[in-house]
Amino acid sequence: MESSWKRTYWVVWTANLVTSIGMMSFLPFFPSLLAEMGVQGEEAISTWAGVCFAAAPLSATFSAPIWGALGDRFGRKVMVCRAMMAIAVFVGGMGFVQTPLQLLCMRLGQGLFSGFIPPSITLVSIAAPEDRQGRVAGNLATALAIGGLVGPMFGGFIATLLGSRQSVFFVVGTLATLSAALVWFGAEEDVTKRRKGDGEPRGVAATLKTTVRDIKEVLASPSLRAVVLVVFAMQFGLGSINPVLELHVQSMFAGAALEGTAWEALTGFFASEGTTLEERVQTLATSLLFGVMAVASLLALSPWGRYGDRVGHKRALVRCALIAVVALVVQASTNHYGVLLLGRGMMGLAMAGIGPLAFGLAAGQATADRRGGAFGVVFSSRTFAVAVGGSIGGLLSPYIGIRGVMVFGAVLLAAMITVLREAKRPIS
Repeated sequence: MESSWKRTYWVVWTANLVTSIGMMSFLPFFPSLLAEMGVQGEEAISTWAGVCFAAAPLSATFSAPIWGALGDRFGRKVMVCRAMMAIAVFVGGMGFVQTPLQLLCMRLGQGLFSGFIPPSITLVSIAAPEDRQGRVAGNLATALAIGGLVGPMFGGFIATLLGSRQSVFFVVGTLATLSAALVWFGAEEDVTKRRKGDGEPRGVAATLKTTVRDIKEVLASPSLRAVVLVVFAMQFGLGSINPVLELHVQSMFAGAALEGTAWEALTGFFASEGTTLEERVQTLATSLLFGVMAVASLLALSPWGRYGDRVGHKRALVRCALIAVVALVVQASTNHYGVLLLGRGMMGLAMAGIGPLAFGLAAGQATADRRGGAFGVVFSSRTFAVAVGGSIGGLLSPYIGIRGVMVFGAVLLAAMITVLREAKRPIS
């Protein structure tokens, strides 16, 4: 039994790594792809790129709980394979699109049908021992994080090797198909832990009705509702400042004396004609903020899972969220780049805990036959924050400034932590 769940874990881990590398390989090329489609002007390209980027997580917000609840009834392994084959169809199909509207439709379809993360975690979770839920979720999240780091470089390599950006979509579709085959033939599922539907009416309408009922029953837990709010607030706190972070860096370095400093030496290696020293420093400084956060998050993913298994996922999630509050306050209160960099590193450490601890806590709140729905709800709260966080942050920034956006995120998260700490009753 021990070797069986571990084999399933490694099969799913590998499939998630391969699929996530593919999924992150094409996102950086949206602006160039839209320009090739005839979209003209920086503002129009930025608008279309933003809409296409947000379309998938926004549509996944509404579909993830439904697919999770359906997986509880009809099988988690088939849901993982269904999601990966949807990637093959919709992402592979992006290689044939000719207009921005067609690309948007493909992204909407991708979000609606190809959410592979919740069913993957559910498939492994129902097989893994109860005292390893956090570390299993953390290790699966590590595969996704590695994919996020490697994916853009992989996409650039494939585009250069094959001579077109469209070829990246075909490669991603092929990788997703191979991942689906790996899960189908290599993973095992305990079918006794599916939700029983004996005596219930059949048919599409009846199935959807019972699925909605399952989701409502999952959300009957105050603790799970509080987890959803905390996950949303943490992701919102990050997502609301990311789009305008470069503007914050520009204001910090505006008019600074940079000649003869380490910044000049560092940026001298990639100096190009037509760019000023200040522009090069601002670009490097912004990149470092994102880079240090990504590295900190990658290193902390697995430790957060183990920590949650040891001290309790609720206690660990509260502490994780408190670190995020401190990180937001630190970033909002400083005028020094070094302190801002430290705050971003702290934010990376905190954000690493969202997945392992939230899924671990949800696993404890929901019985095995309802775990897919619970994981889907948790996942949808994060994708919704990804979809709306940047837009809300961009709207608020002109009125309260980026520091005000950070403080707003910290206050919102602190309020959600209070809700989580007071929530007690699990699903009956």
